[in-house]
Amino acid sequence: MNRRTLTVLFSVAGGLLLLFVLLPLAATLISTSPAELGEALGDPEVGNSLALTLTASAIATVLVMVTGIPLAYLLARRRFPGRRLVESLIDLPIVIPHTAAGIALLMVLGSRGVVGRTLAPLGITFVDSVAGVVAAMAFVSLPYLVNLSREAFAMVDVELEQAALVDGATAWQSFRLVVLPIAWRGVVSGMLMMWARGISEFGAVIILAYHPKIVPVLIFERFQGFGLASAQPVAVLLILVVLAVFLLLRMVLLPRSSE
Repeated sequence: MNRRTLTVLFSVAGGLLLLFVLLPLAATLISTSPAELGEALGDPEVGNSLALTLTASAIATVLVMVTGIPLAYLLARRRFPGRRLVESLIDLPIVIPHTAAGIALLMVLGSRGVVGRTLAPLGITFVDSVAGVVAAMAFVSLPYLVNLSREAFAMVDVELEQAALVDGATAWQSFRLVVLPIAWRGVVSGMLMMWARGISEFGAVIILAYHPKIVPVLIFERFQGFGLASAQPVAVLLILVVLAVFLLLRMVLLPRSSE
């Protein structure tokens, strides 16, 4: 088999996969009229739910960033006992069913959980609250931020750091002034992927914090209660908003990602 034939076969295989992704999205978008979409946009419940979804996922991303980026750097640069175990634990939220993740979070953050019981006297609750939505989104989406940041840090030449240290920079200055400016695109990519994944979360959120309703929960509720016609415009709105923001951020912040 020559190179041209292999390229054709691989192109056909890749095209089938892309078709599998595009067909459901295109069918959903085409079957929703502008009037239905406008009605969904004017629905206060939909607007509040969309704002909550985008904001809660952004908060989750920022909170995980504070601890996830340092962890990613350590995983990329240091060799220590249990490193593989740590990497496996970071990946765990991807592979476990997210309804199971919601149950696990409820056991810890619920009124009877060790964290939930401790924070309740301070007025901090996670069940049916924005804090619960943020916690569920953070749990299921944090692997994207940590893993992509780790890969970005690993690609930075160690000798550049060592040179900065030899020149008198502290370890923190070396990280902030040398490593981060080089790896920032990968870190931002991880943040973007985590934010996008948090927006789409359903299973863990519905277990821990059914209320206030994020858009995936609202879509599910309307589909169950009123059928496809009621849920479809909200689903289209979420697809359009996420697609627009996702493409904008990638074009502005990650111009080299397609090279």
